[in-house]
Amino acid sequence: MTALLDRAIAAARQLPPEAQDEIARELLIFAGEEVGPVPLTPEERAAVAAGRAAAARGEFASDAEVRGLLARHGVGHRGQPGA
Repeated sequence: MTALLDRAIAAARQLPPEAQDEIARELLIFAGEEVGPVPLTPEERAAVAAGRAAAARGEFASDAEVRGLLARHGVGHRGQPGA
């Protein structure tokens, strides 16, 4: 193991378990291993369920709402930063 990777692993050990798992998944993906689906928190499951219910009712964000969201996050037209 390189010194840099050893340092990164040591730093990751200091993080909460959820963050450690996220780092581990990314590292395994980078190494070409299959990691399976990411487990969702109860809050994330509830948000997905709410989104599906809204879609089933035909409730979608307007173009203006989407543009506003993208602008707040610094993303321009077609996902291009600042475009």
